[in-house]
Amino acid sequence: MKLIQTFEVFPSIPKPLRFIGTLSCNFWWSWNQDAIELFRRISPRLWEASGRNPIVLATSIPQKRLEELAHDDSYLAHMERVRKRFENRVLNPTNGESPWDQGEAVAYFSMEFGIHETLPLFAGGLGILAGDHLKAASGLKIPLVGVGLLYREGYFRQYLDKDGWQQEGYPETDLYHLPLSKQKDKDGNELVVHVTGIGREIHAQVWKIRIGRIPLFLLDTNLPENPPEIRDITARLYSGEQYTRLAQEVLLGIGGMRALDALGIQPTVSHMNEGHCTFVGLERIRQIMDRYGISVEAAGEIVSRTTVFTTHTPVSAGHDEFPPAIVKPYLHPFEACFDMSIDQLVALGQPGGASSETPFSMFILGMHAAQYINGVSKLHGQVARHMWSHVWPNRSDEETPITHITNGVHIPTVLAPEIKLLFERHLGPQWSMGSTIPENANRIDSLFDEELWQAHEMCRSRLIRTVRELMHRQYGRRNAPLNIMKAVESVLDPDILTIAFARRFATYKRAHLLFQDPDRLEAIINAKARPVQFVFAGKAHPRDNEGKGIIRSLVDFGRRTDLRHRFIFLEDYDMNIARHMVQGADVWLNTPRRPMEACGTSGMKAALNGVLNVSIMDGWWCEGYGPERGWRIGNGEEYQDHNYQDAVESQALYNIIENEVAPLYYDRTAGGTPKAWLKMMKASMKMAMSRFCSLRMISEYEERFYLPASRRFAELVADGGAEARRLSDQHRRYLDKWQQIQVASPVRCAEGPFRVNQSFEVTTVVRTGELHPEELNVELYYGKMRHLDHIEAPRVEIMNVKEEHSAGTYLYGCELPCTDSGRHGFTVRVTPNADAWIRFQPELLTWAC
Repeated sequence: MKLIQTFEVFPSIPKPLRFIGTLSCNFWWSWNQDAIELFRRISPRLWEASGRNPIVLATSIPQKRLEELAHDDSYLAHMERVRKRFENRVLNPTNGESPWDQGEAVAYFSMEFGIHETLPLFAGGLGILAGDHLKAASGLKIPLVGVGLLYREGYFRQYLDKDGWQQEGYPETDLYHLPLSKQKDKDGNELVVHVTGIGREIHAQVWKIRIGRIPLFLLDTNLPENPPEIRDITARLYSGEQYTRLAQEVLLGIGGMRALDALGIQPTVSHMNEGHCTFVGLERIRQIMDRYGISVEAAGEIVSRTTVFTTHTPVSAGHDEFPPAIVKPYLHPFEACFDMSIDQLVALGQPGGASSETPFSMFILGMHAAQYINGVSKLHGQVARHMWSHVWPNRSDEETPITHITNGVHIPTVLAPEIKLLFERHLGPQWSMGSTIPENANRIDSLFDEELWQAHEMCRSRLIRTVRELMHRQYGRRNAPLNIMKAVESVLDPDILTIAFARRFATYKRAHLLFQDPDRLEAIINAKARPVQFVFAGKAHPRDNEGKGIIRSLVDFGRRTDLRHRFIFLEDYDMNIARHMVQGADVWLNTPRRPMEACGTSGMKAALNGVLNVSIMDGWWCEGYGPERGWRIGNGEEYQDHNYQDAVESQALYNIIENEVAPLYYDRTAGGTPKAWLKMMKASMKMAMSRFCSLRMISEYEERFYLPASRRFAELVADGGAEARRLSDQHRRYLDKWQQIQVASPVRCAEGPFRVNQSFEVTTVVRTGELHPEELNVELYYGKMRHLDHIEAPRVEIMNVKEEHSAGTYLYGCELPCTDSGRHGFTVRVTPNADAWIRFQPELLTWAC
């Protein structure tokens, strides 16, 4: 049969229920419990069968059921309550208290977005963080738009064969079961953007989906006018083939900016979530040149000062690099408009002084286009500064211009329904505003122990029930014998300490740490007085055979006869499984190899639900740990010998579970509640709400990056870009004249030794060439010596001109204060007396010789 035309039939929704249709078209419902219950209440069985998808649910609701609900006063009252909240939080315009002006907008680009399991556009923590970013922006009414790609097959679905080896499946997503809308151009036609590809144009349809107040625009190359290889660009998230992967990143950055331009959205700030997005900078420069009639240099000054770049990967190999030869075809269209050669364009993605064949780095491209660069935890900021210090070779790690904003999680999304009810009662109706209301966290102490424990036990029971259902499906898919099918229906025990481990099975995550001593682990699991059970979930990358091997060894261990009911691996980890695990476990286990965990937001989600963390001191746990709210494995040591590290830390882990965690959990009062454990649960929940909430996170982005950058944009484009032109001229002058600067070795007026609170004068002679003293900062750089050639926690004093020796040569001096005892060192350097973007250019720094 050919030319089959399709159509879909939905029930006729009675007029009193019309709001249900509106609600299903905005993912706001997915983090509002009352809205979720509105759908579930229609038919709990159909709701679960639909995969918790309101649009799929609508196709299976009997018309008779809708007619019943249209006359159900209780249901209509419930719907009215949800409608009023939706209108207040989504539809109403922002009030006059907003710090944002009309026309300001932040464009947030990400390769993946984790909003809900029904929208399969994510692979892991990066995507979930991006989804939480949009949700939090909606809650705080920040004028933000999201830009991503629409993958018709998404990330892979995971299945295990009979030997426990991971298999991958790529089922196609039915776009008709998602609340997507095709965007139109100014003439009313479907909006399609075009990007020059390798040998042919890439055409991409633009779709929109609503995340509360926030529009998320998605590009899709699955169009008839594209040949198969172009259509496949948006087939799968994180294609392993480098040509397709590069095409995805070009489409996201260049195509994403063109989509916004076609929609009439001109962002005053761009935010690139990881290096996949960094082609944004090139296209944004081109658009600003066209819009304001300014040079590429002036447009670059605007883009750099109004761009945020967040890096999530503390592993060099995790940052995308491509051979220059396959990047050049995408850069050729910029040669003429930028008046740059192809080699000059390629150099934007290469370290300074690199050869022409050096791989093109997406991180370095982003660094060249962003003043605001950040890691996602305090420790990750330090790691990123060290990892990328070679880009700023004349600066110490401490001064590498990469800061950090620690991630946070979206409280209404991750919180268990039972905990939400407790918060509603004890914290008040604004509990969902988390860290923005300090009293929220403080009131957690008022939760009654019995109520909190009862809520937690219900969460654990739901986790166990879900595990049993999933295990039944897993084994049913493998045609397991009847006795096995019966056995999996009773796995796990609701009265046993339950430890969860769920994350990507990358080798640095070290799921294998638990198996260093299998006999001791088995003894812990089967301890008569204090038994322990484990639930695992997670995917290995399709090409990561080592990660797949870890999964298989874990499955093999769980097949031991005396462990089958207490050691479980769940297939196909997704947001639904994650939700049950972070809400229902007693302990959240995290064992990365420090310092390779950028953040680790799953531990924050667990903490919010009162699940206690046992973790290596890595990522967010370095900031969140306290002995009153969880346990640490080791003290934050870093090892060169990984085998030795695994041996030491595995024993530490066994000791913690056996001697600290289990005894505390099973220490029950006459009433049956573990008082000391509950005290730790409350402390953990308070910590997570006050310090690791996504509203705190996005407020930091807004205050430190978004608002300053957006205001700077207005200043830079005013009067035809006059300020941008001035900065471009200033920047060029520094670059042209900087090599003329020479700094003599500093001289001190006294030899010492010195006493605390004394000071002494330091002088130096600086030859400034054609630059003037007022254009330069001559800085005394000093501090305690860590070793022979490194100053720890350096401080800076500005030196002043004391006299002019000759034309262009000056004597500078200042006092060096002796504030504390110890061995100190000092030297002198010259930096531009300019704003942060120019001041931190790698070429513009000269040290004393």
